[in-house]
Amino acid sequence: MRAVLLHEFGPPAHLRVEDVPAPRPAVGEVAVRVAAAGVQFLETQIRAGTMRGALGGAPLPVILGKEVAGVVTEVGPGGDASLIGTRVLGSTTGLGGYAETAVVPAGALLPVADGMGLPEAVALHRYGATAQGLVRAARVTAGERVLVMAAAGAVGTILVQLLKRAGATVVAAARGEHKLALLSELGADHVVDYSLARWTGRARDAAGGPMDVVFDHVGGALGREALELLTPGAGRQIVFGFSSGTPLEVRPMELLGRGLTLTGFSAGHIWSRPALARELVTEVLDLAAAGLITPVIGQRFPLERAADAHAAIEARGTVGKTLLIP
Repeated sequence: MRAVLLHEFGPPAHLRVEDVPAPRPAVGEVAVRVAAAGVQFLETQIRAGTMRGALGGAPLPVILGKEVAGVVTEVGPGGDASLIGTRVLGSTTGLGGYAETAVVPAGALLPVADGMGLPEAVALHRYGATAQGLVRAARVTAGERVLVMAAAGAVGTILVQLLKRAGATVVAAARGEHKLALLSELGADHVVDYSLARWTGRARDAAGGPMDVVFDHVGGALGREALELLTPGAGRQIVFGFSSGTPLEVRPMELLGRGLTLTGFSAGHIWSRPALARELVTEVLDLAAAGLITPVIGQRFPLERAADAHAAIEARGTVGKTLLIP
């Protein structure tokens, strides 16, 4: 089978397609013929070598890729043969997704309804669970003013839609006119380009006041500026990443003095609780199947262009989910 291998850490060009033996499922696993594999920002960091610890000690070469959707072709010893031929969504144990066939734990499989495309299911999988988990963690209620940073990304595009369903007034912040246009189409009440000077004033004016909640995946200077938009005594900022490369830095006395809440959110805590992860993903998939939210796939690349997929994500030029299509 064909797969994308990483032999050494470095730039995107280090990702190369090769012919390798197809994996065979062990006990408790199934083999999936991959129709679409998700590309995560974390995987670009692993490839670059800045997050090599995420490999868990696995030696190079490796096949990156955690999110896959496809059709079950084989079950491990003692497995349920009725799974063969079913359309499923699943996660590898962390490696192996950038390939024509991937092995995934059988217990983590989710069925994909016939009316939903397999690429669309991948777009809603792990990042959909993250978005739904974020809404719960922030305890968003109807009428609250909410700012979503990096709103045109894979999590942000889902988050904006979930927040609108919760009755919030959504201010979506991103960089560039094409991203802002997409966010308006997804239902954001207001859009703002945070690459422009005085963007926070524009956000406040558009929403008619300070923000009750900020969802921050950017960190750094922009995260600090967003913090200043929070409502004194009630505002809360949910930090779930720092795509700027610099974490948000806040002193405890700042929070105390303004009566703010700062919450750290890691998607890893969702996936360490399989029942919760399944619940969150199912909720999002059901909403999409009912036509109530729209999965956004901004970029599709063949396996041979995995390097281009990584480069596009690193250049911050992507919207929604980026996929590899074997």
